[in-house]
Amino acid sequence: MKARVKWIEDIVFLGISGTGHTIVMDGSKDIGKNSTGMRPMELLLLGLGGCTAFDVVTILKKYRQNIYDCSVEIEGQRSNKIPKIFTKIDIHYKVMGKNLKEEKVKRAIELSTDKYCSASLMLGKTARINHDYKIIDSISV
Repeated sequence: MKARVKWIEDIVFLGISGTGHTIVMDGSKDIGKNSTGMRPMELLLLGLGGCTAFDVVTILKKYRQNIYDCSVEIEGQRSNKIPKIFTKIDIHYKVMGKNLKEEKVKRAIELSTDKYCSASLMLGKTARINHDYKIIDSISV
């Protein structure tokens, strides 16, 4: 896996993934003037959310659960001291489907957290990561 970051101006950077996708990164207005893109630390939280959501949906499908939707809300707290690493991360899953079994949803989240989600396992080395979930039963999409 490869990635490249190219400086554009001020503190605006273009991130280019090995698969050719791009994203603009910038600092806050007090540092970067424009605030034209995401902060690099926001991207870490998005990566964590994408990684674990991918796992949970995939696992629930393997469990033959009738899942319609899955969203993950992540909130990270960082140290006040440099390096300003994440020290606490809260992850809240909202899983929507028909007749979802709570034990299957709980197990999918546990498997993602403890075994499959590389981002969670890496960030868990410095941050306390808390998980909770809400199951929304829906008869149709």
